[in-house]
Amino acid sequence: MELIKKLREMTGAGMVDCQKALKEADNDLDKAVEILRKKGIAKAAKRSGRDTSEGVIKVGISSDGSEGYVFELSSETDFVARNEKFQAFAESVLELVKAKRPTSLDDLLGLSLEASNVKDSLDALSGTIGEKMELRRFETISGASVAAYSHLGGRMGVLVALDQPGKAELAMEVAMQVAAANPKYISPEEVAQEEMDKEKEIYRAQLLGEGKPAEMVEKIVAGKMGKYYSEVCLLEQEYIKDEKKKVKDILSGAKILRFVRYSL
Repeated sequence: MELIKKLREMTGAGMVDCQKALKEADNDLDKAVEILRKKGIAKAAKRSGRDTSEGVIKVGISSDGSEGYVFELSSETDFVARNEKFQAFAESVLELVKAKRPTSLDDLLGLSLEASNVKDSLDALSGTIGEKMELRRFETISGASVAAYSHLGGRMGVLVALDQPGKAELAMEVAMQVAAANPKYISPEEVAQEEMDKEKEIYRAQLLGEGKPAEMVEKIVAGKMGKYYSEVCLLEQEYIKDEKKKVKDILSGAKILRFVRYSL
């Protein structure tokens, strides 16, 4: 029943369809999603593996706006995530990150803090409050213009780096786009061939199952792939502030170097 529930959440398909798909897939969730999609029962799977822990996402940028930092400090409950000591610790770690500019999670955990280091200080706080806490992930990005966007009261954080200086406002616009539309890639060129082939296979199965003539299928598949790219590729997405434009239309020659999106 737990697998059926997860599959329903991922695909929006009915209980009976999910049950049959799981049986056919020998309880493999990813395979069951593919089976449902090929039958046209599920349009697309919501990405599994989404982090559902409580905690806070902190973001920040360097004083010159050329580096961005994001980390997730997790807790077991929302009650603790809202605790003043928990929030103060997260803020102190963010200030430390800005000052010391660590390059990895291990570097961050080893930074000096409160007569010890970040890891030991977090363990001490965990013992005081009585709940497991963890600095789960940390990333840094760099570019000529970097934006850091915090959303949903710290439950989401986005970093965006552009290749041109003086584009902080544009970088922030792109960061808000990333927060709202959750792209996986910057451009279609980044999509792995294996992923493209899998999507095409699913579309072909759907179309043939609908009785479409074989000679028409490839043309329709090409159109569907364009729609797929407009959902998963940042440059091809519809701009959230003007549906007549794509994100690539608002860049004015600037290039998106990288983006990072953390969400609880």
